[in-house]
Amino acid sequence: MGLRDSRTVVLTVGVFALLGAQSAVAEVVERIMRVSGTTVHYKVVLPDGYDAAKDYPAVLVMGGGPQTMNTVDGTLDRNFRAEAERRGYLVVAPAAPDGALFFQGGERIFPEFLDEVLTNYRIVGGKFHVAGPSNGGIAALHVAAAYPQYFLSATAFPGYLWQPSEAKLIALSNLCVFMYVGEHDEYRWHDEMRREVEFLNTRGAVARYTVEKGQPHRLETLAGANASRLFEGFEEASRGCRR
Repeated sequence: MGLRDSRTVVLTVGVFALLGAQSAVAEVVERIMRVSGTTVHYKVVLPDGYDAAKDYPAVLVMGGGPQTMNTVDGTLDRNFRAEAERRGYLVVAPAAPDGALFFQGGERIFPEFLDEVLTNYRIVGGKFHVAGPSNGGIAALHVAAAYPQYFLSATAFPGYLWQPSEAKLIALSNLCVFMYVGEHDEYRWHDEMRREVEFLNTRGAVARYTVEKGQPHRLETLAGANASRLFEGFEEASRGCRR
């Protein structure tokens, strides 16, 4: 089943108030999309004063852990929703289809899923930022490396490439890549993330590896009010990253 066979169903989750013919205040909507024979549940965070006639910057968010809708909700609430609404970003967050993580089979929904989102929403330049914590960070880098033409930046907090290779890293080299890891996280996260950033830098890419002082695997320094740091990275990438 190709893109022409995709179907989207709206489930009422958010709160809407019409502001004229084309503008609305919206929080979160839940949708179902059928892509290539696969049912995908996802949520969309709409910015305050959302206007369907306007272009918005957009973030594709990957949840951590099992990447179920519950973990998607947790990631949105901790790291994205409030700041996206405040800054005027649109956020799209899919749950892993049929329980398959987005780097262990669930990635089969791409790029058709992204094409359908681009059909339904006006997104600046037709490109997303992609970000996520832990398994979500791994998924973000994995999908960005597979389809770099859809992205401006990839952010993992933490995360590294699934089954890394030189070809995958080269595919990321035209994006802005931001990696964050807790000071007290396991060495395997530190070692692989550092190695990948060093490789990207040798290719002239804008890639940064940041150790969050005093933090474990779950980073409070990028949650709540601190989530503004993630969006500062997105905005830097939108302007064109500088080394």
